Formats: sequence, structure tokens, C-alpha cells
Amino acid sequence: MQKQNDVLMQYFEWYLADDGSLWKKLADDAKHLQALGINNVWLPPAFKGTGSGDVGYGIYDLFDLGEFDQKGSIRTKYGTKEEYLTAIEELKNHGIRPIADLVLNHKAGGDEKETFKVLKMNPDNRQEAESEPYDIEGWTHFTFPGRKGKYNDFEWRYYHFSGTDYDAKTEEKGVYLILGDNKGWADNQSVDDEKGNFDYLMFCDIDYSHPEVIQNIKDWTRWFIETTGIQGFRLDAIKHIDSRFIERFIESVTEAMGEEFYVFGEYWIADYDATINYLETIDFEFDLFDVSLHMNLYSASQQGAAYDLRQIFDNTLMQHNPWNAVTFVDNHDTQRGQSLESEVEQWFKPHAYGLILLREQGLPCVFYGDYYGVGGENAHSGYQSLLDKLLFIRKHHAYGKQVDYLDHPNCIGWARLGNDEHPDGLAVVLSNGEAGWKEMNMGPANAGKIFVDFLQHHDAEIMINEDGNATFPVNAGEISVWVNKESHLD
Repeated sequence: MQKQNDVLMQYFEWYLADDGSLWKKLADDAKHLQALGINNVWLPPAFKGTGSGDVGYGIYDLFDLGEFDQKGSIRTKYGTKEEYLTAIEELKNHGIRPIADLVLNHKAGGDEKETFKVLKMNPDNRQEAESEPYDIEGWTHFTFPGRKGKYNDFEWRYYHFSGTDYDAKTEEKGVYLILGDNKGWADNQSVDDEKGNFDYLMFCDIDYSHPEVIQNIKDWTRWFIETTGIQGFRLDAIKHIDSRFIERFIESVTEAMGEEFYVFGEYWIADYDATINYLETIDFEFDLFDVSLHMNLYSASQQGAAYDLRQIFDNTLMQHNPWNAVTFVDNHDTQRGQSLESEVEQWFKPHAYGLILLREQGLPCVFYGDYYGVGGENAHSGYQSLLDKLLFIRKHHAYGKQVDYLDHPNCIGWARLGNDEHPDGLAVVLSNGEAGWKEMNMGPANAGKIFVDFLQHHDAEIMINEDGNATFPVNAGEISVWVNKESHLD
């Protein structure tokens, strides 16, 4: 459930060092995050992956949170189970809701090979077979020898999966549909229809029509929530998972945990109609990332003054279904070098964060890489100073009625008129071209007040006239956020 002025932070980026330090850093950072007004933190996948350097999406063992010597280490990339639990507790101690990243689409790094029949499928059309049925050897038997049955003794076999990507007999990669009774991809109506049927994404694809799989995931979910005290889920890659299972799964979780247990999902498609169709399919059980908005922000940053800012919210959840929208500028998947690379250009980052943090609609997500910086060969420093200011403004000024002035292709703005507790409000103006201005009304309560640009991009002081009107300027290609000079704290 979204609440007024909630803020989410994604507390990881793809190129973090493999040093096991993140959980400790997060625990130490909880007080600072609370002061910023961040009250939800999306943690990276905490489960044992294919190795200690796995970002968390090559899931091996959901019951290993950095406790067992498996896949070359005890810890995960981010630390040990004990450190993970401590970080969660520190977040909760500071009024921050910890949200776990659930990777339920696939498993990787099987312990033993099995022989089974498959069809080799056309990777660009998973409905089209390129072979007759034949035997392959796949790494599909998961025994978890390092855990030795602790917490749960379930072993995954080939028939618990719908497909795999590697034939160990021939050392050939491909998309292999596993054959057997009641086998096959999920129904076309239940998964995305890209590539004919996008049930299969990678590794060993979990078959959610199998009753043993469903029971194991239920058992694990109960154990995981009781063990960690987590208070929400971020669902990975849901356009590849049977939507009927996802709807029932989340319905049962939220019924057991209550509406304060917050769930949102990644349905990666920049198409509003497809997004709303999915929300209808799952009966609006949880929220979704606003991928269309991200792609609008990316396009605006690429096109500069050629982009019509009046269209920045077109065909987005933020525009049409704001209470289901988790808005974001960038995340680990959009970083340079990643499969969904679409990183918003540096010059437009202030605009983009202003557009998600200072408006009424959506739950904005601040990306760790944008706040603290990014490592690796595409390293860049963060925008902490800018984001601190925008978060301060959201916490203290972004209240009350929102009035839009989205009436110029290169200069747009909006006003928040404040409320009884936060009476001053704010005025935002941004340009992707020449210097400009917006004449806006701040309401009679602000008459006679002097407003200044809290971001200090513009040095003017603007007097609000007796009718509540003022003309707020902005420099070329910048954003200015105007607030009452007497009320804001430096």
C-alpha cells in the first residue's frame, strides 16, 4: 500500500564489489536513510547464487541466505545471513520497510546431471520446434549438499522445470522444452507473448503447473518471512511467470501478512496497454514499475531540445494509474552494459528525479547507483548532493493540490499548493532547451511570500503577488524548484 510522500530506495547496483560488505553498510546507513525521508528499501536478492560474485539473479538455493558453504563461499555477494538479518532489523528500527527481491522464475547451478527428453525450440519463436524429441543431459538435479536438508529437504528434478538452456551431453546451448506428462510452456494468456511465448527466460525455468513446485514455494515463503521479518516483496521477471500462479501466490501472502506488506513487480514492457492488461489479469493485487515512464525519460535525455516535454507522462502508469505506479529513473538492469541498457543521460538526471520525486503521483524509487555512484568499467560518481536536496523538498514541501503547466514543448512546470501542515508548497520549472519561465498560481496562502530556487540553479528571488501569481524562471537545460525563502532549511 502506497502512502503520501513514501520514497523507495533500491539499495544496490550491478557492479558492486564482490566483498560481502553491503549488508553491513546498509545497517550503518539506516539512520541516514530515515533522515532523508526514505521509508522503503528494496534489497538485492539475498539467496545463494551461482557464486559469491552473483548479483543475485542466478538463484541456486532460496534457503541459503549466506549460511552454508555452497558454490564456493558461505556468504553471498552482499554478506552473511547474520548480517542480512541485522540490516533488516536496523531498517525496521528506523521506521523503514525492508523489501526482499524475489527471483522465482528460474534456478541455476544444479548439482547433478539428469537425462530427459526435450524438443529444441527456435529461440526467436518458442512455439516452433527445431527437432524431434530426443534425450539431453541437463544440470537439473538440485540436492544442496552443503545445506544437508536443513530447513527443507526438497530436491529439484528435471520434471520440476519446463525448460533449460544447456545440453551437457553435446555441450550445446539452446532453448530446450522439457517433455513429459502435463509439460509445456505456460499458457500464452498467462505469460508475455514476445518470442511466441516468453515463459522461458534463462537457466532452468520453473514449472508452476507442478503441484510439488507450488507446495515448495509456499513452504519456502512461510519460512523466509518468519526467519527474516521482511515486510515486502519485489517480484523479478514476472512477465515470464504464469500470472495465475503469481496472483494466487501474492493474494495468499497479503492475506496472511496484511495490507502493510507491500508488493510490487517488474513487468518489463514499455507499453501501457500491455501493462494495464497485466494488472487486470492479476486483479490489481500489487503495483508495477512504470517502465513506460522510464523509457520516456530515457528518450527525453537522448533527444534534448527535440523532445516535446508535454508528452513526458504520455501512456504511463503515472498518468493513468498512479496508485499502481512505482516510478524510477534507472535501475540495475538499465545500467550501461546490461541487457536492458537505457541509462538516462547525466544532464537530464536532475529533471528526471524532479519529475518522480516532486509530483503527487506514484511511488518514486531512488537508485543506489545514482545516489552513491557506480563501479566497474562504466563507473561514475553519484548525485548525492542533488538527491539530498530533492528528497528534502519532497519531505518538507511536496504537499497539497498539484496544478500542472505542461503547455510548452521545451519548458514545463507544476505547482504544489501545500496543506495545513506544510502550507508553502513549491513551484517546479524545467527546460530541455532555452531559458524559460512559467507563470503559476501558488494560491492566496502564499501571497506576499518570497520564493527562491532551493537547488540554487537560479539566483532570482520571486515575490508572489496578492493574487498568488508569480513568474518562475529556469535557466537553459536546467530545473529549478522554488520554495518559500523563510521556511526552508539549508
